[in-house]
Amino acid sequence: MLMDMRLDHVSYAVGPEGLRATADKVAEMLGIDWVNGGVHPRFGTRNVFFPMKNRQYFELVEVLEHPAAEKAPFGQAVRARSNMGGGWMGWVVSVNDMSPFEERLDRRAVPGSRTFPDGRTLEWQQIGIKGLIADPQVPYILKWNEGTEALHPSQAEPAQAAIESITIAGNRPRVRDWLGLSDSDELVEDLNIKYISPSGTPGIAEVTFSTPKGLVTI
Repeated sequence: MLMDMRLDHVSYAVGPEGLRATADKVAEMLGIDWVNGGVHPRFGTRNVFFPMKNRQYFELVEVLEHPAAEKAPFGQAVRARSNMGGGWMGWVVSVNDMSPFEERLDRRAVPGSRTFPDGRTLEWQQIGIKGLIADPQVPYILKWNEGTEALHPSQAEPAQAAIESITIAGNRPRVRDWLGLSDSDELVEDLNIKYISPSGTPGIAEVTFSTPKGLVTI
């Protein structure tokens, strides 16, 4: 099964200090400014993000006191991580064809959207949040709707940084099987994963960025 699959973004759930304070602290660490991403009305969350090279980005996300956050798996995932004090929530792979994942997971992708201040709306489909909640080493899968290329968060500002590597506490065969790569040598484009502690608590341990300040690991 040949799929066009690439690393899209990494997600960090903020802790008790809140979205703005966390964003300012991370901006100081990376030496770049954050961009206000706005509210995700279907999920009961909001984010800010840092555009990255290679059409990627790094988002900081916060759950809102909103009914959608109680119902939507994404809102539940953000709340759960924030209640643990915040930290890395997950990584996200974008694909051109969602159907193989819908077939394998036996459910439909759910729509997501956010509206920019100028009225433009960015829309996408996503699947696998429940898998992420159950096993935080695996990514969730996203497909941007056609015609949204110019609205991708990586295009919001000229990128001054890049995602260099992701260190995951987890099991490489498990992750490849989740992505449907278990029977091939296919790779996820633009992705450098380091695996540690296969028997420890699964999930992202750290992400390293190349920035105006040099290599920075969070």
